[in-house]
Amino acid sequence: MKIIHSPRHLGHSGHVELMNGQVVPAFEKPERVAMILKAIGERSFGPLIEPAAHGLAPILKVHDADYIRFLSQAWALWTEDGRDFPALPSFWGAPGMRYVEPENIDGKLGHFSFDAGCCIVAGTWDAVQAGADIALTGVDLVAGGEASAFALCRPPGHHAHQATMGGYCFVNNAAVAAQSFRDRGAARVAVLDVDYHHGNGTQAIFYDRPDVLVCNIHADPLQEFPYFLGFADETGAGAGEGFNANFPLRWGADYSGWGAALDAACDRIAAYGADVVIVSLGVDTYKDDPISQFKLDSPDYLKIGQRIAGLGKPTLFVMEGGYAVEAIGVNVANVLEGYAQG
Repeated sequence: MKIIHSPRHLGHSGHVELMNGQVVPAFEKPERVAMILKAIGERSFGPLIEPAAHGLAPILKVHDADYIRFLSQAWALWTEDGRDFPALPSFWGAPGMRYVEPENIDGKLGHFSFDAGCCIVAGTWDAVQAGADIALTGVDLVAGGEASAFALCRPPGHHAHQATMGGYCFVNNAAVAAQSFRDRGAARVAVLDVDYHHGNGTQAIFYDRPDVLVCNIHADPLQEFPYFLGFADETGAGAGEGFNANFPLRWGADYSGWGAALDAACDRIAAYGADVVIVSLGVDTYKDDPISQFKLDSPDYLKIGQRIAGLGKPTLFVMEGGYAVEAIGVNVANVLEGYAQG
């Protein structure tokens, strides 16, 4: 299995987030990638390759042009009056207000976000572009005949909506990959999101479409971020009715309940007849993750990989969350190893 990675993710460093009422260093940090590379290197996965440049056109198939323009200009606008510290949103619209893009960067940050988890620094946009290229290079490999590939994207992407950043996510790498598979002739694409947090952006992007099935296994939004999407009764709209499946689980879920949800999601994917599967791979379901409340242990990730392999479909893994830095590498490598054994 080829691993696609770029050191350009390091440009997104020194960023912060609002957590428990305080501005703190972001849990989503560069060390995550270093630990994953170390663990997969020890198990002889690879080869490790750098992404090819794909430009903005595939991103604009998924995201609004005004939003991408904002991301590309945000740091320059933030610093033009002398500010040299990270840019963090602090103003948001609410029902009853008008959603018109402000001229001022402080307003723009709120207009194009839904939380204070997406911080912008000097290298953020370059890292985001590299992440999209990593996912698209994975599409190149799988569409070209590879059975599988691992797109080691950072920052993650599954919380990003068509025109909104949030939850550490700027461009929705899995959604960009799904659209790219469609553009290359895949009639049916399935996205299996196994991150602890609901992939609200991926759901929203494809919610009214029957050509991309989105299955999410995640913490119950009554208890957990992102709170306002991810309920079991969200099954799609219009032509997309029946092509969105959510499997919310309560805090404290271990592999017995989580694994049953995975079986149900995989059964949906098998019945759908997907041509290709994209796995939004979050390992923040781990028992010691600092911002999550599930109880999976490292050996469980081998089972996850094996179950996904049982689908017998070409598979692109796209990295999402996982914040227990000391364990993230082992858990990711276990998923890939389980898949290879499956």
